[in-house]
Amino acid sequence: MASYDIRPLQLHILKILQAIDKVCQEHHLRYYLWAGTMLGAVRHKGFIPWDDDLDIAMPRPDYDLLMQHAHEWLPNQFEVISFETDKNYPLPFAKIQDANTTLIERRHMKYLGGVYLDVFPLDGMTSNPLIQRIHFAHYFYWKKVQYFLFRDPYRHGHGPSSWIPLLCRKFYTLDKVQQKMKNLQTKYDYDSSEYVVDHDDGRHGVLKRSILGTPTPTVFEECRFVGLQHADEYLSNKYGDYMTIPPGPKQRQHNFYLMDLNKPYKSCKHLLEHE
Repeated sequence: MASYDIRPLQLHILKILQAIDKVCQEHHLRYYLWAGTMLGAVRHKGFIPWDDDLDIAMPRPDYDLLMQHAHEWLPNQFEVISFETDKNYPLPFAKIQDANTTLIERRHMKYLGGVYLDVFPLDGMTSNPLIQRIHFAHYFYWKKVQYFLFRDPYRHGHGPSSWIPLLCRKFYTLDKVQQKMKNLQTKYDYDSSEYVVDHDDGRHGVLKRSILGTPTPTVFEECRFVGLQHADEYLSNKYGDYMTIPPGPKQRQHNFYLMDLNKPYKSCKHLLEHE
């Protein structure tokens, strides 16, 4: 567990969710509270007490529209970051970050930004289990390459542990790996597929599109957002007995390398330059 006071961070990222909800309502974009955020809405009517991030998911057509127009639609302090907007971004899903804050999540990853909300694209998926296995074997190969391209190759010293990251840098570029991953993610059309997937969860992220159902008004921190129509089925599939609070050791929380809710990250670039 992290040692900082979590509530100011929760309230800060709640403002990002409120801004995204407003944009989605104005521009008729579909989104859903997702993962631990959907669980928090059902079990706690807000944040899971130890949770320090927020997650939403968007069908790919809506996600792509947000990626294209977020800089026009969102208030200036909120920035969308994805590989489409930042070639140095190390993840296959997007974040909306607050540019008036500073966050370095992991020291060895050396990515500087603000506190954020995760935005996961939802894509179509084949119903064939064998093809699913092949699909995810390819996807997670490229995801691992992506990680090694961005990780400090000397994190564990200059011995054999540095060889794989250095070899990845020799044969691949981050831009091409990101494109490989997006090609896999978008292989199946969302709106014509019976099954959809959050690729970040691998095969466990595959579910029937009907479970998402009609975007449904959902209370979170005394605000009204959009959740899944069949939340119980989704949460049971993802978490099992989701209404039971897990014991302390399983109450996961980030331990951020550096976080400042009052300082713009662009004024802190020197922190990485001297690493």
